[in-house]
Amino acid sequence: MSEIMSVLKIHLSNFRNIEDKLFEFSPKITVIVGPNASGKTNMLESLFLLSAGKSFRARIEEEMINYDEEISRVKGLFKDGVGKGESKIKLETVLTRGEIGVGTAKPEKVARKRLLINGVSKRLIDFAGNFKMVLFGPQDLELVTASPSVRRRFLDTVLSQVDREFRRASLSYEKGLRQRNKLLFRMREEGLPRSQLLFWDRLIIKNGNYISQKREELINFINDLPSLNEQDFAIEYDKSAISQTRLEQYKNEEVAAATTLVGPHRDDFCFKIKKPDNKKARELARYGSRGEQRMGVLWLKLAERAFIKSVTGEKPTLLLDDIFSELDQDHRKVVMKASKGQQTIITTADPHFGKKLENIEKMVGGKRMRIVENFIKQRRGAVVKKYWTKPVGPKEALRYKWRDPWIPVLFWNTDTLREIISPTRQWIDSICSICSSADNNSESEISLEQFKQE
Repeated sequence: MSEIMSVLKIHLSNFRNIEDKLFEFSPKITVIVGPNASGKTNMLESLFLLSAGKSFRARIEEEMINYDEEISRVKGLFKDGVGKGESKIKLETVLTRGEIGVGTAKPEKVARKRLLINGVSKRLIDFAGNFKMVLFGPQDLELVTASPSVRRRFLDTVLSQVDREFRRASLSYEKGLRQRNKLLFRMREEGLPRSQLLFWDRLIIKNGNYISQKREELINFINDLPSLNEQDFAIEYDKSAISQTRLEQYKNEEVAAATTLVGPHRDDFCFKIKKPDNKKARELARYGSRGEQRMGVLWLKLAERAFIKSVTGEKPTLLLDDIFSELDQDHRKVVMKASKGQQTIITTADPHFGKKLENIEKMVGGKRMRIVENFIKQRRGAVVKKYWTKPVGPKEALRYKWRDPWIPVLFWNTDTLREIISPTRQWIDSICSICSSADNNSESEISLEQFKQE
């Protein structure tokens, strides 16, 4: 695999509130600006789906299908490598409700999810991890105080991207755990003999130990990373070891509860912070300020990026979901510094996002940033039209003649482009000010007033 793998474009069909849209991305930094509830997070969720084969927020996968539709499809085109060694990979996910209506006949039963690589159907174990990414959103800021299941999910998401054997062990462990819990229930209700558990005990012990081992290696790697802004963070692993001895120790309690009481599904970890003048580390969830908790999560996300790069040699794509509204200026600088060197996709509801970031003009001036403006419909049924900055006439686009690349700007559909200039004047001013700073030698620039007159 190459050092850099990036997403070129994705096509979404009936994915949540996105009916049929094609999105293209810069190999460096893409900023998506749009109001709340316009679907920015849905687009990032589709990228996560192509990476992990599952959603980071849907309780059941059926929730990702447009409410009025039976099938949803997400296709992505990815570039692996640069120059002569470049290759392209197509990843696709098809979601259904379990059946599809065919004319007036009885609905046909189909698989609820299909995962494809270059058009060939694959298992989850082979699909996940082909596209590597790090997602940082507002929900991650609750990692410090959320339930243990959220923190376990974080560890598993990171490890599943880099270790195929971990994915296999996780699937086997989950299956074994479900079957064992069913037998424990029947032992309590029907009096089944304990010998029924022998096979499943061996299965979850074998796979559970591998899961715990890999989680511990990840946490040790994170703890070896340097401090952030002179704040020394650490993670303390609360491991629930699994063995035949421990299963025997809790055998009566397990039958009474009809559930397995030991194993990696009971693991947890907590954040600790130690400042130079303090000898004893403090538990961040109990004694840390809100700002310290956010800094701890930021440190963890940077560690996730470093871990993926260390294990695979690939730089993961960074997905930043409207997190700048939750961070102060110092934290924003840390995030923007981390965004350099790999593909980064940022969503924000702030139309003046570019102006608030230090050195943003330098970044844009290097022609590495692509601005996508009002990229998706606000109301149901509206059709989105794309206007490119190619200088083909003032009625077709805002003309900013860039050498490479041209910046796509998407607007909500109205009868004419002229009609949307007034209600979105503030948004377009923001875009224009960023674009004009990108290249001091820009040709054929048209001001908004000239554009309205034409």
